[in-house]
Amino acid sequence: MNTYINLFVIVAKTAILALGGSITYYALRAYGRTGDPSLRALGIGFGIVTVGALIGGVSHQIIGSSLAVGIAINSLLTAVGFGVIVYSLTVE
Repeated sequence: MNTYINLFVIVAKTAILALGGSITYYALRAYGRTGDPSLRALGIGFGIVTVGALIGGVSHQIIGSSLAVGIAINSLLTAVGFGVIVYSLTVE
């Protein structure tokens, strides 16, 4: 049963990396076209969330740390990233 959970985590983290990376790319590309600081902050926020998922998954799957450590890393960077995303919604 543990193998299925590991496989599920790998698939989910891969999807998060692909989709989060796409959002980050398009937000930063839009910032490059428009110069709008809210789009830059949005891209950075999604980038932090995506990197948090990546680091959390890598720490568990490759480095061999406990699942709790991976979840803690992921949660911390997700909270920081969401904070930046909220900020991006208030920048004028």
